[in-house]
Amino acid sequence: MTQLDLIDRKILAELMRDATMPIAQIADKAGLSQTPCWKRIQKLEANGVVTGRVAMVDPDRLGFGLTVFVGIQAPDHTTEWRDAFARAAGAIPEIMEIYRMAGEMDYLLRVAISDMRAFDNLYKRLTDAVPIKNVTSHFSMERMKFTTAYPVDTLSR
Repeated sequence: MTQLDLIDRKILAELMRDATMPIAQIADKAGLSQTPCWKRIQKLEANGVVTGRVAMVDPDRLGFGLTVFVGIQAPDHTTEWRDAFARAAGAIPEIMEIYRMAGEMDYLLRVAISDMRAFDNLYKRLTDAVPIKNVTSHFSMERMKFTTAYPVDTLSR
């Protein structure tokens, strides 16, 4: 784990809030001049702390109005099955996130899809590609909170 000082955390908090913010504003909020701030950002990127900068979009406006959380139980836990599952699920662009879990389900997927028919097609593609013991789908009715910003401490050392 990379050790982050207070200035790094302030920079990261601003980048997570708005990655399009000019360096001058980020530097001001972090208590630095522009050049040292830019060098810190470059170092955070080089060390893999900052992994990318993206635009946040409204899924409804892109036609992805249905969010589904899909629990997967694996038929076995071999390397071969895990690799096949990772390839199959990774090749489906509507699967936005994949987590290997501890507990009753082995994997949890977050799927962004247009409608139930499209989800049924995705379900068939996934279950045709790899054997699965059980699939449990939970359909989101409302997104009440969404953020990509981690709550970094910007107040203490």
